[in-house]
Amino acid sequence: MIQLKSRLNVIDNSGAVIAECIKVLKNARWAGIGDEIVVAVKKAQPISEKTSSSVSAAKIRKGDVRRAVIVRTKKEIRRPDGRYVRFDDNACVLLNNQQQPLGSRIMGLVSAELRFKNWVKIVSLAPRVV
Repeated sequence: MIQLKSRLNVIDNSGAVIAECIKVLKNARWAGIGDEIVVAVKKAQPISEKTSSSVSAAKIRKGDVRRAVIVRTKKEIRRPDGRYVRFDDNACVLLNNQQQPLGSRIMGLVSAELRFKNWVKIVSLAPRVV
């Protein structure tokens, strides 16, 4: 469960490292896996001279406000077959204006529930789906 002020790891190569939830984009107090949220970037990788000249590099800086989708939560989720799945951390993937992932790679595993919530692009980029 992710709510206001929750901190999440960013697991794509957009340049952000840690993000903080500032809005849940559904009429609820908290968000789960596959839900969209608005985040503020709290920690980002430094932008070097070489990457700033390339057009494809996403220039994410500390303080940027972006949309993100939640891909892992520490709170367990129940699967239809009765199993419970939980992860070691809370993680998200940043999105652009067309609801596509901002980065071109995803580092780490993502939850299989994303496939059922129509985040197929994120599932296809992930190295492992649990």
